[in-house]
Amino acid sequence: MASTVSVPSTRLPNFGTGSFGLSVILGLISSVLLDFCFPVAGPLPPWRAALAWIALVPLLYALLSEGMAGHPRYIRRAALVGWLCGLLWYILNCYWIYQTMHQYAHVAPVGAAGIVFLFSAVLGLYFGAFGLLLAFLRKRMGAGWALVAAPFLWAALELAAARITSVPWDQLGYSQVDNLWLTRLAPVTGVYGISFVLMAVNALLTGALMVRPNWMKLRLGATGLAIAAVLQMGSFIRETPSPTSAFAVLLQPNNRVANNGGWQGKEWDGSVAWLLQQSVRTCTPAFVGMPRPHVPTPQQNCRLNTAPPGVVVWPETESWFVSNQPQTIAAVQAVALAAHAPFVTGMLGVNGRDTYNSALFTRANGTIEGRYDKIHLVPFGEYIPYRRLFFFAHKLTHELVDLQRGTKRVVFHANGHTFGVFICYESVFANEVRHFAENGAQVLVNISDDGWYGNTSAPWQHLNMTRMRAIENHRWVLLDTNSGVTTAIDPHGRVTYSAPRHRLTALTVRYGYEKGTTFYTRHGDVFAYFCSGVLILFLLLGLMQRRTLA
Repeated sequence: MASTVSVPSTRLPNFGTGSFGLSVILGLISSVLLDFCFPVAGPLPPWRAALAWIALVPLLYALLSEGMAGHPRYIRRAALVGWLCGLLWYILNCYWIYQTMHQYAHVAPVGAAGIVFLFSAVLGLYFGAFGLLLAFLRKRMGAGWALVAAPFLWAALELAAARITSVPWDQLGYSQVDNLWLTRLAPVTGVYGISFVLMAVNALLTGALMVRPNWMKLRLGATGLAIAAVLQMGSFIRETPSPTSAFAVLLQPNNRVANNGGWQGKEWDGSVAWLLQQSVRTCTPAFVGMPRPHVPTPQQNCRLNTAPPGVVVWPETESWFVSNQPQTIAAVQAVALAAHAPFVTGMLGVNGRDTYNSALFTRANGTIEGRYDKIHLVPFGEYIPYRRLFFFAHKLTHELVDLQRGTKRVVFHANGHTFGVFICYESVFANEVRHFAENGAQVLVNISDDGWYGNTSAPWQHLNMTRMRAIENHRWVLLDTNSGVTTAIDPHGRVTYSAPRHRLTALTVRYGYEKGTTFYTRHGDVFAYFCSGVLILFLLLGLMQRRTLA
């Protein structure tokens, strides 16, 4: 006798004849709520992060309603509702792409807006897949089991976004980067575990709206809200500072973006002189925590900063330092010798005809230790993928060099310590950054040119994703940018001191060296793959249930 799958009894009031239109509206409401879970024009206030516990309830409610499920084209409509939600979400979250394309790549306004739309339309397909698969499970197994599967489905799709399209930007778990309780999952599960918990509570609250009788509705709702309230308290907890053993000098040149002329003549001499002067500083004005505009930068307490520094860092920027030019090598050696410290320098790396986005590591004695060539390049920013297909896209990179991809994640050694350096956009790829710590890096250095983002949400979004890398690997991260946010991030993801944005300055920050490795550092995205496996099991059970009900 054929077996059947027992599913929880879950009923949702019928939306009526306007169910599809209302479902679309609810999906768009989720887009807006989800956008406010992340930085919009500055640092994210803790109260806004709390919206992540309810942001997806409208979408889940819309996708699982009886009014939607009863329609002959239910699964198709659910996919469309999900896609529209994702389309608006990416437009709201990544609006800064317009400014980057228009102001710096010199794309016409219509073209820049079209790029934002196409980008959002493609990545919105993940939301569409969420709607489609959730509707499939609801159709085959019932709304209750669909809600149970939702966290696994969400984590699996976040993994797909990282692996397939390579744009894991602002995954749901990043909204809780300030939550010292919830982020304790990250050293084991990565950001995916936090996303899983958030989606699970969203699903529980949706179930409370759907379930009958009222006493069960009240019980589920109270449970979901209690879990959210207790866990969100982690955003207001302040633990003791992480121990430090060294200080760094992070240089913020605030160079013009796409300064193709580089440094010429007196400009080169003046810039190198500034480098030499700033590299020997032991104290600079700095904000405690995040930089605050229109507020004078206070003088920090630097009594523990005894020269020499543990490292001096120059960011990714349009200087131009070029690795095969004798004046570049002379300059970086002069800085290292003056500071008596290792010097990490963003520059163009040249091997024959190949050019790379690179970081050069010079020891305190002036010896060139080696070079890291950026592995994960920005498509249409640092190279043109499928060049023959996108022959028209060369304009997007005419301000830059069409770069080659590096092949090895190098760890540098100096003064008995090890350093892992990654560049700009690479910070959003958790499974790649972890390899630096896995290879022995005791401190991580991220150099970036965030000037491309202007005064948008992107620098703050980038900062929060970099902070999650510190948490996942339990490492200090020295984030040195061209125009801000330049800061030191402790192993709990907390911003310690930061430089004012859009200012020529240097920042002295204390940091420490960490030797242990976390579960995430050693094993990567196994939790996300586990969620993907559970999702496949759900889908197989759904297919089996279809046959037994036929």
